[in-house]
Amino acid sequence: MTADAAVVGAEYAFLAGENAGAGRLDAWLAGRSEMAEAGLSRSRLQSLAMEGNITLNGAPARSAQRVRPGDAIKVWVPPVRAPEDLVPQDIPIGVVYEDEHVVVVDKPAGLPVHPGPGHPDGTLVNALLARCPDIRGIGGELRPGIVHRLDRDTSGLLVVAKTQLALQNLAEQMMRRDMRKEYTAVCVGLVTPESGTIDAPIGRDPRHRQRMAVNVGGREARTHYQTVETFGAHTLLALRLETGRTHQIRVHLAYLGYPVFGDEVYGEASPLLDRQFLHAARLGFRHPESGEWMEHRAPLPPELKGVLQAIGHRSAL
Repeated sequence: MTADAAVVGAEYAFLAGENAGAGRLDAWLAGRSEMAEAGLSRSRLQSLAMEGNITLNGAPARSAQRVRPGDAIKVWVPPVRAPEDLVPQDIPIGVVYEDEHVVVVDKPAGLPVHPGPGHPDGTLVNALLARCPDIRGIGGELRPGIVHRLDRDTSGLLVVAKTQLALQNLAEQMMRRDMRKEYTAVCVGLVTPESGTIDAPIGRDPRHRQRMAVNVGGREARTHYQTVETFGAHTLLALRLETGRTHQIRVHLAYLGYPVFGDEVYGEASPLLDRQFLHAARLGFRHPESGEWMEHRAPLPPELKGVLQAIGHRSAL
């Protein structure tokens, strides 16, 4: 029996044949002619797995999992634009720090980090290409220089690499979990206990492909939180990510029963705010060239300060 593959839009479905052996999933997929024809390298397949876009027998898969005869494998490839279609655009962005190796930006809410479905341009990448044209090709594909991401409607700090060596160094810091990422959030409800760690795996929601969910078969995810203040029916939290899964804070807080204020995907929308109250307030990392520890902070944007005042906080941060 050979492996059968069917394409449904951007989704590939495979059934492992009797000669599948017990090789790694990423290697097995990279050996499929359909993956080669689609231009999906082994490293790209590993990235898709990390993002929850590959399933093995219905559960989110890891690249190192073993493929056995009869396994059902699905690969979902989000539609993207070709790298040559990326154009520089004069989009205002707040630069917190910049040198010849890195640039740290304070991303406003509403600005996607890179092109994707529904936003082929008008992204942070387009803005960076106008400011730092030499980043084109750093890291390849559609995310030149991008080390980590923020949700479109999350504001705050991002570090972008301006050289290939800086990208590799910062990516290694991310993998070792040496980079420190701290967030400010307001959630609905009075959080109990006041501090703790949310340790719950996150994977693609099998019923809603655009959403994430706490999933037994998902990737490990840990969020540390501390209550800063409670007021009315809300809690102001400081959070630190130990891992960096898609929508991690939003999914974890909703899982606990305290969704982020204004989060219409995992909680409820609010007339006071057209996005979730989540802000990447602090970012720490070692400079990829000097090794010096650097920390950057970004104050709450005006719209979030306004919400704090509207819901009863005595002094907007």
